[in-house]
Amino acid sequence: MIWVIAAIFGLILIAEIAANWWAVRVILSVIDMAPPFNVEPHPPCEMGEPISFPTTHGLTLRGSVYRQIDRPSRGLIIFCHELGGNHWSALSYCEGLWEAGFDILAFDFRNQGESDALPGYEPLHWLTWYEVQDVLSAIRYARQDEQLGQMPLGLFGISRGGGAALAAGALTPCVRCVACEGAFAMEDVVWHHGQRWMTLYANPYLMALVPDWHIRATMRLACWLNQFRRRCRYPNLDRLLARLRDKPVLLISGAED
Repeated sequence: MIWVIAAIFGLILIAEIAANWWAVRVILSVIDMAPPFNVEPHPPCEMGEPISFPTTHGLTLRGSVYRQIDRPSRGLIIFCHELGGNHWSALSYCEGLWEAGFDILAFDFRNQGESDALPGYEPLHWLTWYEVQDVLSAIRYARQDEQLGQMPLGLFGISRGGGAALAAGALTPCVRCVACEGAFAMEDVVWHHGQRWMTLYANPYLMALVPDWHIRATMRLACWLNQFRRRCRYPNLDRLLARLRDKPVLLISGAED
């Protein structure tokens, strides 16, 4: 009887491992697939004052500062572009802020635009700690500037840059407010698309028998493996958002997001 029970338990364990490995491969294919964002390139703007500053891993980030000329500035906004974009798109998104009297600091994330590239890292639409560290480096640069360091500070990000702005704003007390367009948390997006993709490969009635906690655990395992493959770490944006409870936050989301 003991051997029968052990054999049944062994078969269940093998089936569990096989099913999880299959599910992980499906989820990894979802994670590695970057959607077409169709980001339009922006030409250089003569209004921008070129800047550069160091970030982690010995890299240098480059960008521009747009200062108010004919009137005192009301504050500084650090702009964080989306995947496939660059710092030249800042005034396209921040035109209203510029006209309202704010200075704008825009920079290129590592491995994009004019900034240095980290060997072995290929940026995707998923937010990593690399992008968060780059925003934190931009904040440090601004705080050390004789003029910019005296201004109230806000962050504005687009898509993945919005997630980086939210994370950096949560980690930095001097950030007064955060606005972002199309930001998203990785776990929620993987959960949404992973469920849809799995029904293409597995019987929906069979998937309905699997508890949600089991599916989420498998998705976390796939995300962990993807971090190892991409040589990066994904921040848990959901947990960081709790630190923004005392700061004004504007979330903009369109019908196509």
